[in-house]
Amino acid sequence: MGEYPGIKLIAIDMDGTLLDANHQVSEENRLAIREAEEKGIKVVLSTGRAIRTVKDYAVSLELSSYLVTVNGSEIWGPDGELVERNPVSTPLIKWMWDMSKHHKTHFWAISSTGNWHNEMPEDFEKHVWLKFGFDVEDDKVRELILKDLEARKEFELSNSSLKNIEVNAQGINKAKGLKNVCDLLGISMNNVLSIGDSLNDVAMIKEAGIGVAMGNAQDAVKKAANWVTATNLESGVAKAIRKWAI
Repeated sequence: MGEYPGIKLIAIDMDGTLLDANHQVSEENRLAIREAEEKGIKVVLSTGRAIRTVKDYAVSLELSSYLVTVNGSEIWGPDGELVERNPVSTPLIKWMWDMSKHHKTHFWAISSTGNWHNEMPEDFEKHVWLKFGFDVEDDKVRELILKDLEARKEFELSNSSLKNIEVNAQGINKAKGLKNVCDLLGISMNNVLSIGDSLNDVAMIKEAGIGVAMGNAQDAVKKAANWVTATNLESGVAKAIRKWAI
């Protein structure tokens, strides 16, 4: 065992964390995850991505447990079943879409059935929406949008890069999703090792027994963490797993 004997679940962010610049999982990361699973430690991908772009990774890694997707908006079970869904109301999605048009920003949105980039479906009111994202190059414009979002007090706000804003339903984040998974598994958040690189990882890093920031993580994430590992190009996930869990 590593320095912390209580790890029963490892929560891993995907982009900028588990995945390299080509969206691949290194052999070192793959081996460390396999060893953790063989020791009976559950490995959970905890990501801003939708299930459609997570499933193949989970299958190829031979994961046996839950998946926390869209920053906690959805939790998927070991047999591919939907355990929980926490949507953003359609009027709020429309308000954010209008705001992106007003500020002429790029945006993306995730529904229960598809991902949308810089356009929305004609029948968008018939969709179940899980997350809205603003992609904004201009720092001043991003600050204005963030202030308007904060003023509503109806959202969970984070990011997955320094240029974007990710918007989930209020109170929904990766930590909340992982707490629910822990309840289902009968373990505590103290038994969790969380690894991530962006603001949407901060809650799960702070609330885990051990929170690890990637070497390429944003400064705020490094400050929130117990330990900083190597970058996503240097198999930092494997190094964290080997230090703290196996």
